[in-house]
Amino acid sequence: MDTKDRGIFILRAGLGLGFAFAGLDKFFMWASGVPFTSMSYLKFGTTGAWLGSDAKAIVNPTHSFWVSIAGNGSLVSLFDTLVVFGEIAIGVALILGLATRFSAVMGTLLMTLLFVSNWSFANGPFNEQFMYGLAAVAIAITGAGAYALDTVVAKLAIVQKVPVVKYALG
Repeated sequence: MDTKDRGIFILRAGLGLGFAFAGLDKFFMWASGVPFTSMSYLKFGTTGAWLGSDAKAIVNPTHSFWVSIAGNGSLVSLFDTLVVFGEIAIGVALILGLATRFSAVMGTLLMTLLFVSNWSFANGPFNEQFMYGLAAVAIAITGAGAYALDTVVAKLAIVQKVPVVKYALG
């Protein structure tokens, strides 16, 4: 295999490990010891920050939207489930190289939502969510590379007959 395939594998596996760890940490409560909920993040972590802004100022134009979601217990519960399951599923799929393009697109969507909700630009616009999202976009464009289960699954007869599935694999 060439260096491009090794590079794609390293990027894909590294990003996958980041997603998987984030989801598993929330599921098993390793860091906090308490069940994960996004409610306090939605209320207090979405105020945003800008270069030189007051730490108490609300600079995120979408802040009221996230606070309104925090006030709905059913939506918060849905968000909590989607975040935990999504992070784990995206992470495992990227590590294995299975449904790689689809997983990378879902990772990009998740990071875009976090980027907008967080709105943290106190150190400039290139924060953690931006970088994770950029890596996910790169994987969505390039595909899984040679070190992936997608290369095996893509050879199945049923996948060969459905081009969109073959593309989503990576």
